[in-house]
Amino acid sequence: MVSKNQKKLIKSLYQKKYRKQHGLFVAEGKKVILELLEAEVKLHSLFSTNEFSFDIPQNLHYDVTEQELKQISFLATPQKALAIFYIPKNQDVNTDSLVLALDDVRDPGNLGTIIRLCDWFGVTALVCSEQTVDCYNPKVIQATMGSITRVNISYVNLLDFLEDQKEMIFGTFMDGNDIYAEELPDNGVIVMGNEANGISSEIEQLVNKKISIPQFGSTKETESLNVATATAIVLSEFRRRF
Repeated sequence: MVSKNQKKLIKSLYQKKYRKQHGLFVAEGKKVILELLEAEVKLHSLFSTNEFSFDIPQNLHYDVTEQELKQISFLATPQKALAIFYIPKNQDVNTDSLVLALDDVRDPGNLGTIIRLCDWFGVTALVCSEQTVDCYNPKVIQATMGSITRVNISYVNLLDFLEDQKEMIFGTFMDGNDIYAEELPDNGVIVMGNEANGISSEIEQLVNKKISIPQFGSTKETESLNVATATAIVLSEFRRRF
């Protein structure tokens, strides 16, 4: 059974200010929850139907009905399990290898996909501007499919972070150099910009090398690529060289 206080807490965690206030976030679905448990992210409480069993302390587990899950779920089609976890402490950014930086990416689905891409391509450091959507947004957590446990995500003043970098900084621009013709190192910082406006003018000033994904289609009316799609292509090309 889910108490009124538990319902209130869960619903509040949809908002960033309450996630920050309580130091908690919500994850839904057996796969995501198991990934977080296996990564030893500290569990606050878990709610599931009797269809699933989890190896957790009994006092942290609550048996609920599907109807109760619908009342607390953030999903249109609720999963069979929902858990509350403590937000892990921030780790230092390791800049000895390839780093991905996001300049004001706002869409939760995009961020979730980008986190999965970092996991796939072995990019363990993801640096986000303070304006980028919160990685503990329930929609982001769902979209990562557990990859959030294997990527170190930091929120920083991106301008200050980039100013301190000694490695080459790459930025993605429509008028940049063809990425397929560029010499790409196995380390450095790759900056991806906002969905609508791209990389900000302040960040652009710190970019050492502008790169772009060439358009092969004949029509010039096609809009720029989705930021997550562009990230997949860029990371693939960097990793392909090594």
